[in-house]
Amino acid sequence: MNQTMTSAPPTLPSRLPAHHVIGGASVAAASGATLDTVNPGTGQVIGTLPAGDASDIDRAVAAARRRFESGQWRDMKPAQRKKLMLTLADKLEAAAEEFAVLETIDSGKPISDTRNVDVPLALGTLRFYAEAIDKIHGEVGPTGPDKFSYAVHDPLGVIGAIVPWNFPLLMAMWKIAPAIAMGNSMVVKPSELSSLTALRFAELALEAGIPDGVLNVVTGTGQDAGAALALHRDVDMITFTGSGPVGRQLMRYSADSNLKRVSLELGGKSPHIVFADYPDLDRAAAAAAWGIFYNQGQVCTAGSRLLVQRSIHAEFVDKVLTVARTIRPGDPLDPATQLGAVISEKQLEGVLTRIARAQQEGAALRLGGSRARAETGGFYLDPTVFDTVSNASSLAQEEVFGPVLAVVPFDTPEEALALANDTEYGLASGLWTGSIDIAHAFARRLRAGLVWVNGWDACDITMPFGGFKQSGFGRDRSLHALFKYADMKSVTISTPTLSSLGVLPA
Repeated sequence: MNQTMTSAPPTLPSRLPAHHVIGGASVAAASGATLDTVNPGTGQVIGTLPAGDASDIDRAVAAARRRFESGQWRDMKPAQRKKLMLTLADKLEAAAEEFAVLETIDSGKPISDTRNVDVPLALGTLRFYAEAIDKIHGEVGPTGPDKFSYAVHDPLGVIGAIVPWNFPLLMAMWKIAPAIAMGNSMVVKPSELSSLTALRFAELALEAGIPDGVLNVVTGTGQDAGAALALHRDVDMITFTGSGPVGRQLMRYSADSNLKRVSLELGGKSPHIVFADYPDLDRAAAAAAWGIFYNQGQVCTAGSRLLVQRSIHAEFVDKVLTVARTIRPGDPLDPATQLGAVISEKQLEGVLTRIARAQQEGAALRLGGSRARAETGGFYLDPTVFDTVSNASSLAQEEVFGPVLAVVPFDTPEEALALANDTEYGLASGLWTGSIDIAHAFARRLRAGLVWVNGWDACDITMPFGGFKQSGFGRDRSLHALFKYADMKSVTISTPTLSSLGVLPA
């Protein structure tokens, strides 16, 4: 971003988005039903959203289909589509503070993170895909003189996106920007727990001149609006980030409807491996702490399994605990806060239940484990560290999605690799080592879509993001994401040769 993000206390928006955006209009749910918008930092209701259902999804899909079939966006010259998306990016940059505050009061994220991470990354994503639009080329086939063959990327049509609550604006942008860049129309169903920035962004798109119907946003629950979107026979693809059970259900919905494409990112239980030969254990310990406690642990790539070589185990865990004790939950709207609120009371209770289960299974609680700031009414949890955790335990195998770290000791590189891969997930992984041989060997053999060496969460929009195994399939980010939202069409034109026309001798 060109502007400098402020550290001043935020000003609350004068209004909160409160309607679907369908076909260029702000509309209530067809049923008139609403859902409460709750601020996780206070536990207080701050507004309402439409409780969308199948009738609202029908309206949105119809609007998206009309716009797609009209060709106004799909067939627009790439340079013009790029210009409109860059105009939208400029408007998002101008409204950066508004979006940061909306994201904080809606999701419990610290304002310092929404100002300096979420909104800038979303803006960078939008600009990246806008700039890519007029740089996508087809192919010319090596056919003989009697044919001319070429292949082009055709947009799929109507894309349904179901967006998670942990990074509402950024995850929406990972899907919206490449999908509309390729000429598709969209219906976005944000999480009912954090819908404000998706709605406001759809309003901003209209202000920027994006044709109505290109981007539609319908709020509501997964069982109502989400299921209707995934089952809709006029939706060509569902792109989803969220839990494994929901991902499986979306695949069933695809089979039960029109065999629409499905792209799934389903979380992980990522191994964060520290070898004794890494020379700067303080740096690695800080990365290990923030690798799990950032965003209240509500990160699909969180380094929730810390694998530490036994010869440095005690020393390294002490260093992690030293960092963790400096990370205290605070008011998300306070610019000094580093750890905000968990998304909801239900999520907080679920994490506390998993903590209690880990204690029952014999894991050694070294820090935290309790609700914090209960007097505020918000949903806060102290950073929590369990040591000497069995890799077979529920804490090491199941995604907690909270600020809870499981430390697993190991002896040899072979054991570390086996432990790291001993999970049904395969999203992210990382290792700290002074050995280039170990770095290369682990990069090749770790069964994960992301491998970070001597750094955590170290890649950016230019690199593909997605997982192996039950972490899903399909890739967000990078140029690869563009082609997820398009089909390859091969065209062959038969042409007479010059000799058949009598121009040249046969």
